[in-house]
Amino acid sequence: MRYNVRGENIEITPALREYTEKKIGKLERYFENSVDANVNVNLKFYNDQESKIEVTIPMTDLVLRAEESNQDMYAAIDLVVNKLERQIRKHKTKVNRKFREQGAPKFVFSNIQTDEDGPIEEEDQEVVRTKRFDLKPMDSEEAILQMDMLGHNFFVYTDSKTNNTNVVYKRKDGKYGLIEPHV
Repeated sequence: MRYNVRGENIEITPALREYTEKKIGKLERYFENSVDANVNVNLKFYNDQESKIEVTIPMTDLVLRAEESNQDMYAAIDLVVNKLERQIRKHKTKVNRKFREQGAPKFVFSNIQTDEDGPIEEEDQEVVRTKRFDLKPMDSEEAILQMDMLGHNFFVYTDSKTNNTNVVYKRKDGKYGLIEPHV
């Protein structure tokens, strides 16, 4: 893995970089072969003494992404690594079940057992409800108003300028995000 560690409002000391790389590097034990991926780590420090870490690991068949906040940056790093481990174990369970059913072995993940966790119980991912609706052309501001009126945390709409399908969503920090297709 290649690490890209950036800091916002915080200086990345050699000790902090080493700790981050060491902790995230432990994720390699979950894979059969060494992982050829860029690990993007963004460390932030806010005025109210809160630290935040965002980690994104894009790989061929999987994108691992997690973020955590804590007053202690080292604790936030530990928490985000735990979150990434849960994502890997869940994906590993899903992939292994799929290839077992198809009868084709696929050795993406190594066969390690973690002592603190047993097998991961996968949630039922069945679609239980389908909604159909017309996408009214509007701008992002109107879409945010519609989303707030409905009490949802996202809203799908057609952009009136580009005629593309976009999504606005409410972020954890209370601000809004926009997802646009890359055309």
